[in-house]
Amino acid sequence: MRKIILFIAMSLDGFIADKDGKVDWLHGQGADSENVDVYSEFVKGIDTILMGWNTYHQVTTEFSPEEWIYDDFTTYVVTHNNAVSTKNICFTKENPADMLRRLIAEPGKDIWICGGGNLVQQLMQEDLIDAYYISVIPTLLGSGIRLFGSRENEIKLKLLKTQTYNGITDLVYTRR
Repeated sequence: MRKIILFIAMSLDGFIADKDGKVDWLHGQGADSENVDVYSEFVKGIDTILMGWNTYHQVTTEFSPEEWIYDDFTTYVVTHNNAVSTKNICFTKENPADMLRRLIAEPGKDIWICGGGNLVQQLMQEDLIDAYYISVIPTLLGSGIRLFGSRENEIKLKLLKTQTYNGITDLVYTRR
């Protein structure tokens, strides 16, 4: 069965974007040449991406306005906006938990939860995330968009791997 994996970066104090929704702080403490390419290894095991509208908008306006950088994957964008789907991008108003339950029953590779905070919190509330790949960036933002909101139920995790490079700490957890 396919796994649902959160692969995301956050500040040391738990934010995935600053108070203005920006992520220009997503870098290590030194030169980029000190970074490890964890992304390329991660995407070998996925074929589907799920993201919210704000994440989609940020990708298409800030990160890569000229081309869709996730063209090798099927991407579902959860939104209330009326947008026209394309070959690889499906805009949907479907409940994300219901959609994931349907998708994991279909054949394929794992599913990447790309962001944002609201979507992640909804999926955590339903206990649908199988693995958490979190890169902790060496900065304290003080405010912004939290990755983990308040929760009613505990989710116990098992640490599988840690890795550090350029001041960044990668943490990989699965559910216990």
